[in-house]
Order: sequence, then structure tokens, then C-alpha cells
Amino acid sequence: MKTPTSDVSLPSLTASVLNETQTLADNLFADLWRSLGLSRLLTKLGFHKRSGLEAPRIVYLLLIWVWIGRESVALFARQSLRSFADAHKDALYDVLAREDLNWRAFHGAVALKVYRAGQLKHSPVRAYVLDDSVKTRRGKRLEGVSRHFDHLSGRTVKGQQVLTLGLATQEAFLPLDSDLFISNVGAHPLKADFRDGRSVEARRYAEARDRTKPELAADLLRRALRQGIEADVLLADAWFGTKPMISTALDLDLTAILRMKKNAMKYRLRTWKDGEAHTELLDANGLYQTSVRKHWKRLSGLPYRCQCLDVELSLESDGEEQWIPVRLLFVRGVSQDADSPAGAKSWALFLSTDRSLSPATILETYALRWSIEVYFKEAKQYLGLLWEQTETFASHLASIHLTAVRYCLLAFAQIQGAGTRVCDVRTAVGAQLSELDFAKRLWGLFRALIAEAVDGLQETLGPAGALVMNAIDEQVQRFFVQALQLDEFTLRLEGAETGSIEA
Repeated sequence: MKTPTSDVSLPSLTASVLNETQTLADNLFADLWRSLGLSRLLTKLGFHKRSGLEAPRIVYLLLIWVWIGRESVALFARQSLRSFADAHKDALYDVLAREDLNWRAFHGAVALKVYRAGQLKHSPVRAYVLDDSVKTRRGKRLEGVSRHFDHLSGRTVKGQQVLTLGLATQEAFLPLDSDLFISNVGAHPLKADFRDGRSVEARRYAEARDRTKPELAADLLRRALRQGIEADVLLADAWFGTKPMISTALDLDLTAILRMKKNAMKYRLRTWKDGEAHTELLDANGLYQTSVRKHWKRLSGLPYRCQCLDVELSLESDGEEQWIPVRLLFVRGVSQDADSPAGAKSWALFLSTDRSLSPATILETYALRWSIEVYFKEAKQYLGLLWEQTETFASHLASIHLTAVRYCLLAFAQIQGAGTRVCDVRTAVGAQLSELDFAKRLWGLFRALIAEAVDGLQETLGPAGALVMNAIDEQVQRFFVQALQLDEFTLRLEGAETGSIEA
């Protein structure tokens, strides 16, 4: 009798299995971690643990859990943590709550590495973008929660306000630094004093509680410049269109391009009539009525009409008026009727401290500000901004910086060609880590079936049965460790690659 043969040869079947195995082993996140040398960086910044899993591996886990489809650290620890490390959820929470870890330094160092590796210094347009976002949170035991006005909902909510500074270029957006701002309305106190009042987190809590938002924003800008991440322009929406922010931009030699409110802020307008100079102090609405309403001009190549006014703005310095030249740009849509009731209000006002900028340049540069809106959307919906369900102020700071680091890694992958958009890279990272998590948990079922089969051959195999199972366990464990790229060889390789990036 002839033995039936399979249509698939053994070599082709082996090649297919190896190909699927290699696909499963692909881990873009681990590639990014290794190529930027983050284990080495964390050790250099003083992220250490006295016992248990090393601190860099804990941070690795704190970064990836949001991509495994889990809603909290606790759920990740219960369902998937064992797929990636021999650790428990307490190890993750303990690191989040530590007061001595400088998460800001880690965030800033990662942003600097991406800035250098991506050659963003040579981008033709580099702009600092400043914005804030409110995350609604209502827990009574949450430290640092207070009442804030939410721009999106148009009402006051209880939650946490995250102030963020980013760098926007034509190639990518990098979140450079973040702070929490605690208002003096409805603020939740600390549950217990900091163990060390001089710790990093204790100092930051005092700043978040006692300093104003413009002061915190100015500190963010100064730190970025000291770190070596340079820009030429400062962009911000109308909530930062204030005299203190304009003064800060000028002090730091930055051109401010700001959206301005139509409030009572006065501008000095000089006009000439019958050979004589006339000076008027007018607010935005007054300028619109006297010099803009009947003088709209079509903006070539863009669907807007505009009018520029070169005026002066008074910035107080040491109690004295200091008048500076600024350019105001009034903008409205082409289809809007300036004389209609709606048209009188449907115009926007921008301010530039550089009078030489054309209207088109002002608008095109300001358009880069949209990238920080994309960042906040990604951070809130996909990247774990304040998802950890923890209560301490220290863990809240850790969360905002871990979220920013995740985005920096995605931006680095985008620059390197892993995707045309950050969201595409994020989807790829999530899919790979989820597949690896599923494979590791599925292996538990397969191992039980294999062990049962080996036990059935006990009489034939004898002591060799235990050796077979040990060999299988070692091989599978080696595969998963290498897939995460946390094996000893890869960590040594990390150091060599990091040196080339830093150079």
C-alpha cells in the first residue's frame, strides 16, 4: 500500500514556520528602545532599585502597557505582565510613586536624542509650541487636582491641567517638557507630606501650587534652550496671548507669533493726516472698526482676506512703560461678509513681534501649532496620559512624562521611515506588542499539551522526557527574551549603537 504524501515539503514548511516566527519576533518598540540607548540613559540618570527587577526594565514595562489593550496598570499586571517579565504590579506602582526619580530629566534626554538623531536642528522652520490641556478627574483622594476652565467644553471642571512645551518642525513634533498646574480653586491637598521636602517631586509640587502658569511656561522655555534644543519662533493660542508671554519671548530672543483675544488690551496706532502724525490708543475691536473693516485684502494662494497693522504695544518693565513694535494681522474667510452682523465678529487676530513677516508667513508658521493638538489627542486617547489610576502627585508627574516619551519614540520611528504619520507607527507598535503578549499566554496552553504528550511516551523516553521539556522551555524563553530585545547580547549592542547616535 502506498503511503500518502503531503503537498507541502518539509523544507518549505520549516521555512514558513521560521518566517512566521520572525514576524512574531519583530518588535519596533524594542528596536527604538535599543537604538536610543534608553537602558543606559536611565542608569546614568540614577534610576536604580535595590532589589527585584532592574529599574530600566520596570520603565520599559511602564512604557509598553498602554499598547497591550489594557485600561490600567492593575489590569495589565493581572493579565499580561507575566508575558514580559517576572514581576508583580507592586513593582510598577512602587516606581511610579517614588519621589526621587527625575522623570523630567528622562523625558528631556529622550527628546534631545530624537532631536539630534532626526537632524531637526537643520529644519528650515523650528518653532516652540506652548499649550495646555485639562484631563477631567474627580477622585477625592487624588493629589493636586483642582478646578480649571476647559477650553473644549467651555465650562469649569475638576481635574488636572497639563502644560506642555513642544518643538514643531516640518518633519515632526516633539514634546519637550511638561508641568502640572494647580489652581487655587478647589485644590486637593496632599494625603501625606513628602518624605523628603527637598526631593524632585516635592519641589515640583510647590512650583505647581505656588507659581502662575506664565511663570511655569517661561521655565519650560528656558530649560529647553539650556538643554540645546533651539527654535526661532514661539507659537501659542489666545490663552497665552498676554504681555508676560510676549516679554518672555523677547527676553529669550524668540519671535512670538500668538493668537490674541479681542479684549481691552490697548495698542498705539500712528497715522498721518494732512501731513501731521496722529496717535490713538485702541483695543482690537477699535482697530477693526477704524482701520480694518473696509480695507480687507485678498491673501494670494490662501482662502483668506487679511489686513496688517503695524502698531506698538506697551510692556511694563520696572514699573515703566516700554513700547515695542508689533505687527497685528486681522484674518477672515474669503466668503465672509464684513458688513454683516456675523462678519463683524468672525475674524481672528494674530500678533507677531517681527514686523518683517508677511501675512502668509505668519499664517503658515502658526499652522505648525496644530501639531500640539494632535499630540494631546494621541496622549489622551492612546498613549496613557494620566491613565494609571494612581493617587499621588509623584505618580501623576511620572505619567505625563512617560506619555511624552512614548510620543517621542513614535516621532523618532516616523522620522526613520517606519510610518508616514505618528498614528500609523503607534498602530504598528500596538499590534506587535499585542501579538507577542498573546503568543506568550497561548504558549501556556501549548506547553500543557506538549507535556501531556511527553508523559504518554514516558515508557519509551525514560529520563529523556524531562530533558526534552527542559530544552523546549529554554528555547521558548530565549525566543521571548530576544523578541523583547532585553537579552545580554542586545543590551551590549545598545551601548555601541547609542554612541553612534550621540556622536
